[in-house]
Amino acid sequence: MDTVLLIAGILCLFAGLAGAVLPTPGPPLSFAGMIAVHYSRFADFSQNTLIVLGVLTALVTVLDYYVPVWGTKKFGGSKWGMYGSGAGLVAGFFLGPFGLFIGPFAGAFLGEFLHDQNTPRAFKAAVGSFAGLMAGIVVKVLLCLVMLVVTGIEIFRNI
Repeated sequence: MDTVLLIAGILCLFAGLAGAVLPTPGPPLSFAGMIAVHYSRFADFSQNTLIVLGVLTALVTVLDYYVPVWGTKKFGGSKWGMYGSGAGLVAGFFLGPFGLFIGPFAGAFLGEFLHDQNTPRAFKAAVGSFAGLMAGIVVKVLLCLVMLVVTGIEIFRNI
């Protein structure tokens, strides 16, 4: 059973890392992988480690939906652009990996353009949305890498 938990945990950790960029819940998958390995004989994480990484996982997962919208606002977008960015993010989920990149950008652009027909302003808001999306991806990848490294160190300590 320990070997099954170890293999499942490692698969989840790597799937989570891929999911930090693809349209899957990356950090929650990586955290689930840590938990699986924790319940095997190959790792024994401290309670503080699990709590901190669990809270960070929840925070990053929730913020991942708001950062593109925040980027739109920060780059001068109106509520129309923020709503468009959010709608584009949701629509992008159904369009595959590229949809997650294009959706918020296109949604913010379309929302801003419908608001005041100002192409430069709409483009600036769309760039903000894209910048927010990229910032979110970087944070998710870093968190997944931290979980992967912490788990790897723990596994090698207990072999």
